[in-house]
Amino acid sequence: MKIKNITFEKRYIPLKTPFATALRRVENVEFVRVNILFENDSIAQGEAPATKVITGEDLEDIIHSIASVKTKLLGLNAADALRVLHKQNIGSSAKAALDMALFFRINKLVIEDTSSIKTDVTISLNSVDVMIADAKKAFSDGYDILKVKLGSDIKHAIIVTLRLAKELSEAVLLIDANQAWSVKSVLEYLNAVDGVQIELIEQPVKADDLEGLKRITEASSIAILADEAAFSLGDVKNIYRLNAADMINIKLMKCGGVSRAIEILEYAREKNISCMLGSMLEGPISIEAAYKLAFAYRDVIKYVDLDSPLLYAETPSSVGDFAIKRNQIKPKIPAKSEAAKIPIFA
Repeated sequence: MKIKNITFEKRYIPLKTPFATALRRVENVEFVRVNILFENDSIAQGEAPATKVITGEDLEDIIHSIASVKTKLLGLNAADALRVLHKQNIGSSAKAALDMALFFRINKLVIEDTSSIKTDVTISLNSVDVMIADAKKAFSDGYDILKVKLGSDIKHAIIVTLRLAKELSEAVLLIDANQAWSVKSVLEYLNAVDGVQIELIEQPVKADDLEGLKRITEASSIAILADEAAFSLGDVKNIYRLNAADMINIKLMKCGGVSRAIEILEYAREKNISCMLGSMLEGPISIEAAYKLAFAYRDVIKYVDLDSPLLYAETPSSVGDFAIKRNQIKPKIPAKSEAAKIPIFA
């Protein structure tokens, strides 16, 4: 079945509260939804959010990229279009939106274990007291895995971490500095939080400072997770070769879609690399695509950072084929519960 048309539109979803990191502050999820129309009038959809500070793409960039490749994809079947797409020099987020639509048109992922997966929930960067209050509210609401966004002020970061560890001792703490620290600051932080139960520290230094990341990984008893340093399979291979990080954060918008994420996941499985599956504040279609990967590769994915729907002003009870209850994600079981293996399509 050949592609008849490709259209796209801007979408916005308000957040409960502003989302703030060391890199950005936003009040809405902003994304482009792409619709691929086939000859039988069926439609495949994908999405890409605006993440200028990470992928270099705002909404207009994404739209321009999709428009620039549209004529190259029209008249092709999904498999050929997918191959052509990944030969194009466009932004990774725009590519991801088209990729997920095309990938699930021709492929399926099989879920063998349908038990629920927990996502973390983000605690945005703010004053110490506000962050502690936000974390306590999240924990009391049943969100027991907290991804804590910290900024360049290392004293602030230390105080927030120590207070969280003391006042929410039962919570799982994931620390994300979003490239805000120097190697010296990281070493100061590690010394100050020595003995505190922290699961990981995500991308503490600039993405291109692999030597600094390696020094920190060697010095830290806490697992170090590479995020912005790991866009492509080539990046991941380089980090693995250098032993620059303990884990990798895979995001569809960084690597260019589901098909490219699977290449990284297969490599991680081969090399026994633990991964986080992350997101960028995304819409429901791209989050659903990531949920499918989280279940299909749960042996590789140790941490799930797919909390965007939990941050929407109106929290949905489900996203596509997946039910959401607090921070637990679970596939909707078919009426005929014949077998454990469930094929998941778009």
